[in-house]
Amino acid sequence: METPLTPRTLCALLCALSLTHAGAQTKPAAKRAAVSKEEIVSPESMDIAQRVHVGKLPCELGTTVHVAHDTAAPGYFHVNGQGQGRGFRYRMKPVTTTTGAIRLEDAKAGAVWLQLANKSMLMDQKNGRRLADECAHPEQVAFAQEMIKNPPPSLIDTTGMGR
Repeated sequence: METPLTPRTLCALLCALSLTHAGAQTKPAAKRAAVSKEEIVSPESMDIAQRVHVGKLPCELGTTVHVAHDTAAPGYFHVNGQGQGRGFRYRMKPVTTTTGAIRLEDAKAGAVWLQLANKSMLMDQKNGRRLADECAHPEQVAFAQEMIKNPPPSLIDTTGMGR
C-alpha cells in the first residue's frame, strides 16, 4: 500500500529539490569566479604567450608533447603528453625571463616548459629531472639546421688575444 503524498510532504520535497538545484548552480559560478581571479595575465606575459609554439612536438626517446592554448583563459596553455612510460598534464602560464627564453610554468605542480630558438624541454623542478627534451616545432627544426650550417661565434674566442 502506497503512502499518500500530503501537501506538507510535497512542499518539503520541492524545497529540498530546489535547494539542491540552486546549490548546483551556484557552485560552478563560485568556482568560475575563483578561477577568473587566478587567470589574469599581465601584458608582458601575453606578449610571451603569442610567441609560444603550439601543436604536437616530437621529442627524443619517443616522447611527444602537445601544447595548446587554453581557450577558456587567454595566455594560459595546456601542456600534456606521453613518454618514457608516463603521462603528464599541466596547465601553464607564461613567466618573464631575463634571458629572453620563453618560459611557461605550472607553479603548483612544479613543472616548467622552456622554449629556446632551436628546441624546447619540459622539466619537473620538484624532482629535478627532465620529462621531455629535444622537443622541436618545425620552426625550431629550421633554426637548428641553420645553426649547423652557420654556427654562431664561440663564446670563448681566443683569436686576437696575443696568441
